[in-house]
Amino acid sequence: MPDAKAQIVFWSLFVAGVALDLWSKKAVFDRWVIGESHTVINGLLSLSPTVNSGAAFGICAGQPFFLTAASVLALVVVFAYFFFSGTEHRLVHIAIGLLAAGICGNLYDRIFNDGLVQDFIDVVYWPGKHWPAFNVADALLCIGVGLLIILTAFTGKSAQKHAQQQK
Repeated sequence: MPDAKAQIVFWSLFVAGVALDLWSKKAVFDRWVIGESHTVINGLLSLSPTVNSGAAFGICAGQPFFLTAASVLALVVVFAYFFFSGTEHRLVHIAIGLLAAGICGNLYDRIFNDGLVQDFIDVVYWPGKHWPAFNVADALLCIGVGLLIILTAFTGKSAQKHAQQQK
């Protein structure tokens, strides 16, 4: 079982992340209709409510049962990793807390929004070129995965050596 600090870090990020995602979707979708666009930073960032029936970049679009099941499975795996991995790295607790929040935020949409995920953040990465719209949950997922990749790249070998030295 993770120690008290790990519990605080994980659950705080999980609850705050889900709350921020659900609040931001409600705020945007209550105020504006799908198809409207409201500039936040001219030429860079807009709020443009839209819905997505797929996963990242529209993958598996129109397959809500599969995507809901995959989200539930992913959430179970993340919780199991948190409870049973025995890791003491705080950055791992942060990363998986963000992952769990992101998964749960989009899972909530799939269950309570007819299989559709509400997206609204519209970023222009090149003049006239827009990144596919996303939401706070998607950002949390990307940050969590990014942290795990960085941790694996920079601590993977030393963690293996440390484990071998203790044998």
